[in-house]
Amino acid sequence: MSKTKERIRDSQLRYKQGLGQNFIYDEGLLRSLVELSGVTEEDDVLEVGPGAGSMTRYLCKAARRVVSVELDERLIPLLGAYMSEFDNFTLVQGDVMQLNLKEVTAELEKPLSVVANIPYYITTPLINLLLGCDIPLKRLALMVQKEVADKILARPGTDAWGMLAVRCQYYCDPYLALDVPAACFTPAPKVDSAFVVLPVREKPQVEVRSEEDFFRVASSAFALRRKTMANNLCATFRLERAQALELMQAAGLDERVRGEKLTLEELARLSDAYTAMKEAAQ
Repeated sequence: MSKTKERIRDSQLRYKQGLGQNFIYDEGLLRSLVELSGVTEEDDVLEVGPGAGSMTRYLCKAARRVVSVELDERLIPLLGAYMSEFDNFTLVQGDVMQLNLKEVTAELEKPLSVVANIPYYITTPLINLLLGCDIPLKRLALMVQKEVADKILARPGTDAWGMLAVRCQYYCDPYLALDVPAACFTPAPKVDSAFVVLPVREKPQVEVRSEEDFFRVASSAFALRRKTMANNLCATFRLERAQALELMQAAGLDERVRGEKLTLEELARLSDAYTAMKEAAQ
């Protein structure tokens, strides 16, 4: 039994299913995950959900500095004692979705890396939060449900292709680092997981005139799946069909194409056409 697992047992702490607490105790796997994250001694790290601190120790050994955010107040004394030997570690108690991340990461050198064993119920909101914040990021290294990993890595025209893939691939160049079976966790979840790494691009994959318009147009593509993009534009932006077809033509797209089949490049052309139409109407 790992020392971390012994500490949890001795503390008589019960796992909180509502907080998505599924811990990894395999020391070899933990070392591998930190190596796969790409974190080096030059990196400062924001860790989300340290849990019992199993991976946190390896992060502190690999990185220059680590700030960990833990929601569960019961774990704070355990983490504090377990990590007391590391002078490059700071523990913050709170909900990462509610905290001021600029303040939390004020002491960290930018761009920073984010490493997280994310509670499944906040996966997409947390990814959107991190990619939408104005904190310079170097990479995200995330443990997520296998199904979510498939959505992050999805290609246009597949069932998994959607806004999560669009947002992640717009800002990052994601790849699958490791499949992690449910049996590797305690307690074991009902689904398998995957460790995905998302190096942040120096500039987005596609250039657009307005990011706000780009994500609105992209979102409209998946609003009514199996419908044509022209129909989705009419429904989302309340356009006349002639206007929607004009946008499709301006973007060089077939008026019969479904929104779910559009690539980032095609969505970028379409959003630029929409931005131009808006500006012309002002």
